[in-house]
Amino acid sequence: TAIAGKTVVLLTSTINSPSTLAIIKEFLAKYPGSRHVQYDAVSYSGMIQANEACYGKRAIPSYHFDNAKVIVSLGADFLGTWLSPTEFSNQYGKNRKVTGEKPELSKHFHFESMMSMTGSNADDRFTHKPSETGAVAAAILGALNGTAASFADKKLNDGIKLAADNLKAAGGNALVVCGSNDVNIQVIVNAINEAIGANGKTINWAMTSNYKNGVDADMVQLVADMNSGAVGAVLIHDVNPAYSYSDAKKFKDGLSKVVGVSFNGTMDETTELCKYILPSHHWLESWGDAEPKTGYFSLLQPTINPLFKTRAFQTSLIKWSAAAGSMATDYESYFKTYWSAKLGSSDLYNKALQDG
Repeated sequence: TAIAGKTVVLLTSTINSPSTLAIIKEFLAKYPGSRHVQYDAVSYSGMIQANEACYGKRAIPSYHFDNAKVIVSLGADFLGTWLSPTEFSNQYGKNRKVTGEKPELSKHFHFESMMSMTGSNADDRFTHKPSETGAVAAAILGALNGTAASFADKKLNDGIKLAADNLKAAGGNALVVCGSNDVNIQVIVNAINEAIGANGKTINWAMTSNYKNGVDADMVQLVADMNSGAVGAVLIHDVNPAYSYSDAKKFKDGLSKVVGVSFNGTMDETTELCKYILPSHHWLESWGDAEPKTGYFSLLQPTINPLFKTRAFQTSLIKWSAAAGSMATDYESYFKTYWSAKLGSSDLYNKALQDG
């Protein structure tokens, strides 16, 4: 009754589990006006919004460093921390070894403000102030069209010209990536990749990378709505904004005005402030699935029984949204039904489980 007529919001980290997204969709349909907000403590929102503005796709594409003869990075530490370093390190390594049949190496130019793992591996590394990231991106785009860069640092100007000349010469087999979370800078980077013909060669839009889906504006809106009294309840899973959000105080103030429900498995800063705590299983006790990239699926199954009185957060959503007499009453049975239908039979489901 406390939340009668008010919005219910599900606040989670990025979810790329197809079955969980299906359950969330059913849950939101049960409570009109409710919504799902995804929040990433390390945000890639700038890229997502720039891609939406440029291509109408609110997503991040797949990058193929292995197809690039020239790589230019603007502060993206893609071998260390940026987006998917394990995947990118593997791709990057393929063109950085001299072999008998393939004697040429890829070239890597790096522009950054502080030393990173990726910067230390670059062929040429140029430094600039953190405030100049956008200007450097704009200068590279300008240099592709023949405009000389005009920074006070001559070495930086020469580096921009060198990078631009190499990008032009690569004939589409080049890639520019940027670690900034600023939409405007990412729009310029998209323009550079368009100008050098990277789309379709080193950037693949047919297969999106679903690792980070959070958009900062959604979180700002949620915090404002919590404080204004428009939200009745917030169900929190796998995030700790009271600790990690940029305006944590405003989030905590908002949380005190709503019914907070936490599914987090640990008593973290956000969970402490919630009215109800329903801890979810640890991942070693959980069923689950993932689609980290379009068309790539993997299935997870528990290795041990739950040690404590925990419950999969999907089970709670199923119980709170299921009609009477509904088939599935818990996530495990829902999961099996979901994948058996997708794969065609329970035998194929068991085979998929066996193969991971």
